[in-house]
Amino acid sequence: MDIFYKVIALLGGLAMFLYGMRTMGDSLKRSSGGAMKAALEKVTNKPVIGFIFGMLVTCMIQSSTATIVLTVGLVGAGFMTFRQSIGIVLGANVGTAITAQIIRLMDVEAGSKSILYFFKADNLAPLALTIGIILIMFIKGNRSKNAGSVLMGFGILFMGLIFMSESVSSLDETISGFLTAFEDNYFLGFLSGVVVTGIIQSSSAVVGILQSMASSVGVRFCGVFAIIIGVNIGDCLTTYLVSRIGAKPEQARTAAVHVIYNIFAAALIIIVLFILRMTGLIGDELWNLELDSGGVANIHGIFRVIPAVVLLPFSRVFANIAERIFPDQPVDAEDAEVENNLRELDPRLVTNPALALDQTASLIGHMADVAQHNVTAVCDQLIAFDPKRSERIHDRENLLDRMADASNRYIVEVSPHISEDSHSMEQGFQLRALSSFERIGDHAVNINYDLIRMQENKQVFSEVSLAELKVVTDAVRSILQITVDSYKREDTAMAFKVEPLEEVIDELIETVKNRHIYRLTHSNCDIYSGIQYENILTNLERISDMCSDIALIVLGRGDPSLVGKEHQYIHNLHHSNQQNYMEAFNAQYKYYFSRMPAFSGETEKKIPEVTEAETVI
Repeated sequence: MDIFYKVIALLGGLAMFLYGMRTMGDSLKRSSGGAMKAALEKVTNKPVIGFIFGMLVTCMIQSSTATIVLTVGLVGAGFMTFRQSIGIVLGANVGTAITAQIIRLMDVEAGSKSILYFFKADNLAPLALTIGIILIMFIKGNRSKNAGSVLMGFGILFMGLIFMSESVSSLDETISGFLTAFEDNYFLGFLSGVVVTGIIQSSSAVVGILQSMASSVGVRFCGVFAIIIGVNIGDCLTTYLVSRIGAKPEQARTAAVHVIYNIFAAALIIIVLFILRMTGLIGDELWNLELDSGGVANIHGIFRVIPAVVLLPFSRVFANIAERIFPDQPVDAEDAEVENNLRELDPRLVTNPALALDQTASLIGHMADVAQHNVTAVCDQLIAFDPKRSERIHDRENLLDRMADASNRYIVEVSPHISEDSHSMEQGFQLRALSSFERIGDHAVNINYDLIRMQENKQVFSEVSLAELKVVTDAVRSILQITVDSYKREDTAMAFKVEPLEEVIDELIETVKNRHIYRLTHSNCDIYSGIQYENILTNLERISDMCSDIALIVLGRGDPSLVGKEHQYIHNLHHSNQQNYMEAFNAQYKYYFSRMPAFSGETEKKIPEVTEAETVI
């Protein structure tokens, strides 16, 4: 029974170690996550640069898994290619060894008068906890709280190590026998490293346990080298499983390279150790060498660093293997067109603003098409929900985000080379337009999420509610079509038609919302479906608002005197009796309101069927 409680104490120390490491890593990511992501995005085709980035980022956040999962996400988002990610993956493997070097502070031995006494774990841990809680509780500001959380994580991590060491020292006979078994059976040691790391999901934690054992009861090289090799494999298998969830082929390859590299690295270490042992270069004295915490950290570091340096030149081989395992899937025509557009943003053209802005204008025009496809698709979802169409809507949103980020960066890079007012004005127009088209895509996705929730909760709209929505969505499709055409053609006459229709859509949505409130208050509508209904109307209204903003960009191109006075222009337009504006408004008002279902307070009837627009999937 005594052993049971000692094991519980050991597990408690391990829990503190894991929690402290996660707290420290999460806080570091919060305080520098944006900078870390920006740094990773700048990785070039040189694996060495990626290697250094991966190593530094992993040192900072104390988790190779987090670094590689982030890299897989950036590959999926198109910020870097699969081959650019390989250097980061190899660097992350080296960076994670830094944790073990920090833990070796457990071995610091010095008197209270020595400066080294300050670095003893049982002194650093309470000091870090004290400063951390002061920063969190008594100093305002996110930076202070993040810094406090980092220190708290650091302190908890070391308290867990101290706790583990005390528990291990009381189990010295049991653990010594456990390690002795691994000295005689290297495969068992390797397998235990793989399995335990896979369960705990942290190579740093398993190496930390070995270091605690080394500090308390001592370990020998022949008893731990196979475990450490197994730890490296177990760590990459865990990362692979996490990164493969819902991954695209390029993301799957990035995750697979981590596994392929570690298998090669393990084989390299085993072969080298075998040769050195057989040739006598590693004698019995070194083979049976007693290791302290620092010794375990050094072995772990050597097993990480040397294979990385030796195998880095062979990164292309790993890439080829991963590409054979995960070949390219057939590419959607729309996706292929986007990729072609993105490739046309040639960095060498930024010194020529006229040519560069022509390239971004083409990409933004394509953004308009993709955003329109998503709005059309989500309107079709209202009539007949299709999970495949829902997935495509999500894919298009990723395309829109990629195009917006790429064009935004490219337009800004042109800035130092702009000398003409016309180019400066066009730059402003494009930045506003790409933002508006991206937000149109966001609102379409919001509607799709509402419909997904309705499907999950088995909620439906009434026939009359759908009929009203159908009128609104037809108007929104129409205004978006006019907006996209006017923007791509730079047609001011067509752009002028947007505002009267936008005002009609505002009237339609206000009317439909009032009817919806009546149904809610008279128990003719389910309150949860009603919430989704309200959200959908709000997002449709905002799509219409974005169309108005884009139309103003087109009108500003034709009449520069409008630039900076758009709100005044709209105000004057709405409060004037301008004949062509009023005629357009009245025609659209009559057309759409004539199609609304009859409403007399308590009775409603369905309107006649209207022609369906072409379905987009």
